[in-house]
Amino acid sequence: MDQTQLAVIGAGPGGYAAAFLAADMGMQVTLIDPELNPGGVCLYRGCIPSKALLHVAKVIDESRQAANWGVIFGPPKLDLDRMRVWKGEVVEKLTGGLGVLSGKRKINYIQGRGRLENATTLSIELADGKSDSLTFEHAIIATGSAPALIPNFPPTSTRIWDSTSALEIPSLPKRLLVIGGGYIGLELGSVYASIGSKVTVVEMMPTLLPGADADLVRPLAKKLEGEFAAIHLETKVQELTETKNGCAVTLQGGDKSWNETFDAVLVSVGRRPLSADLGLENTEVQTDDKGFILVDAKRRTGEPSIYAIGDVAGEPMLAHKATHEGRTAVEAILGEPAVFEPAAIPAVVFTDPEIAWAGLTEDEAKSQDREIQVARFPWTASGRATTLDRFDGVTKLILEPKTERVLGIGMCGPGAGELIAEGVLAIEMAATAKDLELTIHPHPTLSETVMGAAEVFFGTATDLYRPRKKKG
Repeated sequence: MDQTQLAVIGAGPGGYAAAFLAADMGMQVTLIDPELNPGGVCLYRGCIPSKALLHVAKVIDESRQAANWGVIFGPPKLDLDRMRVWKGEVVEKLTGGLGVLSGKRKINYIQGRGRLENATTLSIELADGKSDSLTFEHAIIATGSAPALIPNFPPTSTRIWDSTSALEIPSLPKRLLVIGGGYIGLELGSVYASIGSKVTVVEMMPTLLPGADADLVRPLAKKLEGEFAAIHLETKVQELTETKNGCAVTLQGGDKSWNETFDAVLVSVGRRPLSADLGLENTEVQTDDKGFILVDAKRRTGEPSIYAIGDVAGEPMLAHKATHEGRTAVEAILGEPAVFEPAAIPAVVFTDPEIAWAGLTEDEAKSQDREIQVARFPWTASGRATTLDRFDGVTKLILEPKTERVLGIGMCGPGAGELIAEGVLAIEMAATAKDLELTIHPHPTLSETVMGAAEVFFGTATDLYRPRKKKG
């Protein structure tokens, strides 16, 4: 096939979602990606393998906590080889399934790398080393992102990892330095701490998880202080040298600097868009100074025939955002009145406890000098949290005082990533605190904390005494 209606460059959660929808709508689709099957970074080297390992970590942690309940397990015996195989089986099952779905939809899947020759032509470097060309009516760029690098650092080696290499569990270091206190660093740091490494985290900002509200981060930070060897905030790596015995690192925090040696170093300072070497210069597609492709509300670039979605098209760099952008782009190509304008995009940190938020955050409201009212429900008042022996949680609502409309939601606790969807729907539907209060939630569940937070707003929480505020 040397021509197609739609060419999708990149088969991650955005790319394959776009390709599948387009095929379902009757379009002739070609999907191009370096991997054998669709899946992208998320399935092969990101979301899915990391969550598989985080589940292992959670089981280990719960086996230790079970002593509080009268169930005593011996120290876990780790089989790292089997752990790697199991993680690979999870990835293979999901990516293989996507390959089957692609075939059933009669999508022309090409394993290779696409490069734009002009606004309607791609050159493709195939996996076998050969090359081909493809003309298209429309194209969607969905090439994703890669781990960001620190300038002047030694290249990735057996001791210096990025998130991709860390997921392979190349070794079990006695001492592991994690550079970056964002979600990637804390998730992978939690995995290695659970399986036996002494983990030290270095973060340049005053708090872990910059961007998340402090009251949500606090329970996680307290737990990690007991699990990690050290957490250094407002600290940076001044120098790193790889030696025969490990990595010699000079750390600087304020006026103090000191030296430590680690067996391995994980660099997790964010991700960068993969927009280079795509032949964008042969088109009218433009990028910003960070390399993100500029798009409009339809996800259309400066070239009318070319669209861009997912990580390569800007923040937030989240799989579920890419999926919805992909569907929007296809609908726009088909001439439907589609634009990407969500009221809320949920963010989840899959640590233990999990942190999730959506919509307006408390910090954003303060920076905008926006009047809000915050209603918090601590999980110490939750019956379900009590049965789980987990009190390190909180659910909060960000509300507009006059209308009582839900502007944002945040929560910290086990399963927060599953619970956040109710809050996202509330924001999208312009629901009010009264809507949440009157929605009957099953008991005993953690979801009741959402209803409980709404009750706190009105001063009528059944499981928590908060004096009712007088009107006027």
